[in-house]
Amino acid sequence: MTWTAPDITRTGGSLVAGEREMLLGYLGWQRDTLLLKCQGLTGEQLALRPLPASNLSLLGLVRHLAKVERTWFRERVAGLPVPRLYAESGAKDADFDELDPARAAEDYDRLLEERRLADEVLAKARLDDTFVLDGEEYSVRLVLCHLVSEYARHNGHADLLRERLDGATGG
Repeated sequence: MTWTAPDITRTGGSLVAGEREMLLGYLGWQRDTLLLKCQGLTGEQLALRPLPASNLSLLGLVRHLAKVERTWFRERVAGLPVPRLYAESGAKDADFDELDPARAAEDYDRLLEERRLADEVLAKARLDDTFVLDGEEYSVRLVLCHLVSEYARHNGHADLLRERLDGATGG
């Protein structure tokens, strides 16, 4: 049986929440938007690169955002010694370039797990908590803003990829 990305229900957020709830709500909405763009597609479809001269695919975005979730939340915010995802080959864009459609379900599940683990980190963190990266101090608030923008940018890519794959638009 061929695996297809499952249907999802995108979470909404409050329009009048406090800062923390608002940031987490927007991050959740952006996270779910990527999964919405993947729903119903097979691993083979997710791995297609339908835009000429680009290494972008929906599967590559899934893999990239799993790496981003791990790096920012578990490695940087929590300071955990977690291995980098897709670093085995040493290739800069391994998350985009070293795709295996037969492992799409595993990559999809990895993104869901990294989101869950990131949420565990966030549950223990305050917005004003900080860490140092390359000599600069970062707050959890900045990380949340960065992740919302990272997902939003890549969701724009996902819109184009999905439309090119099967004509699906919106969402």
